[in-house]
Amino acid sequence: MKTNQEFKNAALGALRGNWGKAVIATLVYILILSCFTGPSAYTSTMMQKEMIALSGHASGSIYQMTNALSSPEFLALQQKASRTSFLTTLLQFLIFMPFTLGFMNAFRKLLAVGDNRILWNSLHIGFSNYWHKVWGMLLMSIFIALWTLLFIIPGIIKAFSYAMTPYILEENPELSANEAIHRSRMMMRGHKFDLLWLYLGFLGWFILCILTAGIGFLWLNPYVETAKAAFYEEVKADYALNGGLD
Repeated sequence: MKTNQEFKNAALGALRGNWGKAVIATLVYILILSCFTGPSAYTSTMMQKEMIALSGHASGSIYQMTNALSSPEFLALQQKASRTSFLTTLLQFLIFMPFTLGFMNAFRKLLAVGDNRILWNSLHIGFSNYWHKVWGMLLMSIFIALWTLLFIIPGIIKAFSYAMTPYILEENPELSANEAIHRSRMMMRGHKFDLLWLYLGFLGWFILCILTAGIGFLWLNPYVETAKAAFYEEVKADYALNGGLD
């Protein structure tokens, strides 16, 4: 297995001369993400304000809070919040998740073949063979959520186990969604800690990005995604070397 520094060097080599395109693609990615997180956050804030207003003040008694929660005004707001949450979740799987898959694979193509059309590839890859990829990403999310319901740690382990699924769905369209997830599990056997260690290698950069009010993430995100693509190429090669045994 290559070292973190080798993955990072591969990423920096691929991004050299392509940082502008990478930053633009990342900015679009963040803007799309905000379209789904923004409405839910706004509705949640409004519900809190409404509850405080109905109960009289922020530190109201349990009786006042109970009355506020059962008031027609708050129940109407709660119904609106539920509709907003359902709609944003639906659109997240129909739009954001395929774009995420395309975004990840755009950096893989940059690394593997030097294709620097990052934003175009994010859209083209994400929304081609559309329903197959939507179902694959949805199924992966369901599996992770079910494991997380048991305990947090198993959910995190499965998230690492399934992490290669977006690449496999694109590179192996003949595989079903479940087969792609299964192949990711096989690829990540013995490599889950390696991926965690790769993420931890960016911790210092992550802290620095927070200190820049988040602006630094426009550069860190492409760096991480390209390094992760290099990691995928390594575990894919290791899987093939071992005969692709399931």
